[in-house]
Parts: sequence; structure tokens; C-alpha cells
Amino acid sequence: MPTLSFLLPLSLLATALSFADSQSFIGVNYGQVADNLPPPEATARLLKSTAIGKVRLYGADPGIIKALANSGIGIVIGAANGDIPSLASDPNSATQWVNSNVLPYYPASNITLITVGNEVMTFGDHGLISQLVPAMKNVQNALNSVSLGSKIKVSTVHSMAVLTQSDPPSSGLFDPALGDSLKQLLAFLKETKSPFTINPYPFFAYQSDPRPETLAFCLFQPNSGRVDKGNGKLYTNMFDAQVDAVHAALSAMRFEEVEMVVAETGWPSNGDSNEVGPSVENAKAYNGNLIAHLRSLVGTPLMPGKSVDTYIFALYNEDLKPGPASERAFGLYKTDLTMAYDIGLDKSSPTSPKGPVTPAATQWCIPKGGVTDDQLQANIDYVCGSQGIDCGPIQPGGACYEPNTVASHAAFAMNLYYQKVGRNPWNCDFSQSATLTSQNPSYNSCVYASGSP
Repeated sequence: MPTLSFLLPLSLLATALSFADSQSFIGVNYGQVADNLPPPEATARLLKSTAIGKVRLYGADPGIIKALANSGIGIVIGAANGDIPSLASDPNSATQWVNSNVLPYYPASNITLITVGNEVMTFGDHGLISQLVPAMKNVQNALNSVSLGSKIKVSTVHSMAVLTQSDPPSSGLFDPALGDSLKQLLAFLKETKSPFTINPYPFFAYQSDPRPETLAFCLFQPNSGRVDKGNGKLYTNMFDAQVDAVHAALSAMRFEEVEMVVAETGWPSNGDSNEVGPSVENAKAYNGNLIAHLRSLVGTPLMPGKSVDTYIFALYNEDLKPGPASERAFGLYKTDLTMAYDIGLDKSSPTSPKGPVTPAATQWCIPKGGVTDDQLQANIDYVCGSQGIDCGPIQPGGACYEPNTVASHAAFAMNLYYQKVGRNPWNCDFSQSATLTSQNPSYNSCVYASGSP
């Protein structure tokens, strides 16, 4: 008999509570290659009005760092590729960098990570690659000297090109040509408990394989999934596949304990006429479903039960970026501070965008086949215990109490949640234990809530 204990499992309780505030695993990149950006104070107010818990800067802009003081928002600051030679060769240069870019603002401004260089390993400059770890060590030593070494981590950001193999995910391998440099880097990250930061972009994977089934796989939309032939695990989205390929590569080098951070991922809302994939619809689907996936705390097949800290690219469109039009169209917000499209980041409505997109036909949210009773019971507890939703119909004497099974009660509760908070795919996720159906599951006097098409 399912128990309507209304007591939230700890993971779901943490999720529910975090919806009311910023979410530590959801970050955003603040690129500044633009001539129309709002003042730092306005950007800080915008960030504080959202569920975004972290912001990544590509440099160390003092205006935005100061504007975020006392906000609690985590801040990643960066040393440029051009800074690496001096940071590597002269410890005093690293000390000066920390003295200029960290000490005036910390701890009021919550600086959590310094990234030394961006995609250096795949930049093609072997001299710069050889200087990367020495530069990171000098920055770390500079932090240690002012007792911040355990509070602010030091890392560097990589493109997916550091892998020479990623399909299937379990076969992920780093480029052998980078072997010695990566070993030194990973040893440093392990010693300092700093993250390996990576830039996975399903958008680019779709551009190289523009089939409809690939698009659904990249956008977290319903698809048949892909089975990893190496370990038999089923992947239902490209993001998990890319992240797990990196994890497998780390494991192959025996550094699986090094935590990962997704430094960049996103989808453009516009592009040139010859570009495949950019659109508001696709950008909204990718970023909205990505956030739902992170909020579910389901994790990936190789790293279940937790969400990798993920920084979405980007806060604003950057009108001065070179390249195809898509490069200038990754922004979640316009520079007039309005949303480019709504993916539910507003704190006033953190689980569903305003003006939910109504499906073309009436749909109901029900459990997927094969889901365990424990997972379904957790879904019941979450919906009925924390969301202000009336689960009376599945309590004894209610119209939907019979059949008295976990699956039946979960179906009613999960659908009620989906209909109440917004009929969007991310509200029928439930740690990937739910699916949408066009068949009305109502029976006898038990009527399932529905929305008009």
C-alpha cells in the first residue's frame, strides 16, 4: 500500500527548497563582447531576480564583481590566455593578479573559482600548453599565501576537442598528444580538489548530424535513446552522453575522483540562413529541458544522483562577436533586461515559465513503464507534500484511491502537478520517470486533470 507520508526525501526536499532561492548548480556565462550591455548594477539586479546561483566572467571585470557583492551569487573570474606566460614565469605576477582581482572584493563578492586560460589545451600553442600548469600553481600559491587556497579553487576550461573518442560515452578518451600535460593538470586538480571544467555543446553535435532523431536527442525531447555498447547503459540525451564521455576519459587516466563542472553549454536562438538548428523554439527547448534535468538531480548514467554544476552560455547576446550569426545569439536575456525566451528562471515562477506553452493537443503526465515503486513513491511525496497540491482523491475514500497501488496514485499526483504548475515538458520529468500521453487515463469516477488544447 502506498503511504502518503508527505515527508519529502532529502534530495527532493533540497530541490523544493532551492526553488525558492538561487540554485547552486545553475550558472550563466556573462560574456562581454558587446557594445550595448546594461550597467553592472542592472545586471546584478537581474541575476538576483533569477534562480541562477553562479555567474562566470571571462575576465575579472571590477564593475560586475562589485555589483554582485553581498548577493551570495558565486562568481568565477578568469585570467586570459595572454596572462599565462607572466603568471607561469613570475610568482610575483600571480601575487599581483590575486591582489588586484580577488582581495579588494572577497568575501563580500563570493568569488569561488579562478579559471586560468580558456581552451588552452586545444589552442594549438604548445608553448602556452607547457606554461599552463605552472601558471595555475603560482595562482594557487598566491591564494594560499593569503589563506584563500581552500576557499577559491583554480582550474582551466577545456573544449570537447580534448577528447579523441567520445562515442559511446564509456569509451571516452583524451587526446594522447596531450597526455603528459593532462596528467600534470589532473594531478594538480586532484591535489587541490579543484574541478575539471569542460564545454559540451549538443548544438554542435546536432550541426554535424542534422537528423530529426538527433535533434530530439540533443533537446532532451522524447526519443528512443542510444544504448552504450560498452556498458549497456541507455542515454536519452546528448548532454549526458558528452558529460559521461569526459568522465570516462578521466577514469581511463585514473582521475575519476576529480569533480567536473560544465563551464559552457547553450543553444542559439538565431542564426544565418545556412545554419542548421538555431531557433527560439530549439533554444527554449534545450535550455529549459536542461534546467529541468539539472533540477531533477537524476544525474547521468555514469554519475547518478547529483547534478553537475552547469553554466549556460550566455546571459546576453553579444553583438560584436565574430563568426556566424548564431555566435551572437546565445543570450537568455536581451540587453534591455527582458527575456529572450522564458525557461522558468524567474524566482517568482521558478518551475514554470510565465505563459506556459500549451501543447497542440491535451496531454497527461504519467509514469514511464518499468519505474520502481520507490521512485514513484518519492514522486508522490514530493507532489503531495510540498507543492500545495490537493491529493485528497488518492487518499482512502477518495475517487482515485482504488486501485490502491503506488503506480496508480503516482500517475494521478504527477499529472496533477504537470497540469497545475505549467504544461511544459520539464514539469513532466520527475527524474526521467515520467512521460506524456494523449490517452486520457481517467477511469470510473476518477477524473484526471487536463488542460484545454
